[in-house]
Amino acid sequence: MAEVAGEHENKEHTMTKADLVGEVERATELSRKESEAVVETIFESIIAALQADDKIEIRGFGSFRTRQRRGRTGRNPKTGAKVEVPPKKIPFFKPSKELKDYVNNPHVAGSGAQD
Repeated sequence: MAEVAGEHENKEHTMTKADLVGEVERATELSRKESEAVVETIFESIIAALQADDKIEIRGFGSFRTRQRRGRTGRNPKTGAKVEVPPKKIPFFKPSKELKDYVNNPHVAGSGAQD
C-alpha cells in the first residue's frame, strides 16, 4: 500500500519543510533542488502577501490573513513589573470546510492530488 502524504506509522510525527520538499519531489519527479525552490516560493509568496496585508485564499484548503492585536499592559513574569505590549499584526489561518471534512474523515478521498 502506497504511503499518502501525512500518513505515518508514528501518530506523533511532525511534518517538516524537508518532508514537504520530499512530497513535491515524489509527486512531480522534479529534482530535490527544484522541489525546494517550489516549496520556498510558495512560503515566500504567502509571507510577502501577508506583509502587504493581502489575503491569500486557496480553494479547498483555506485562507491566510493578518489580524491586528491591540496593545495592552502585561507583566514581566520574572519581576512582576508592568510592561506595555505594543499593538501588532499576527498571521491567521482559517481552514476551508473541505479541509475540515478531510481532517475529520481521513478515509474520504483527498483533493485529487494523488495518482
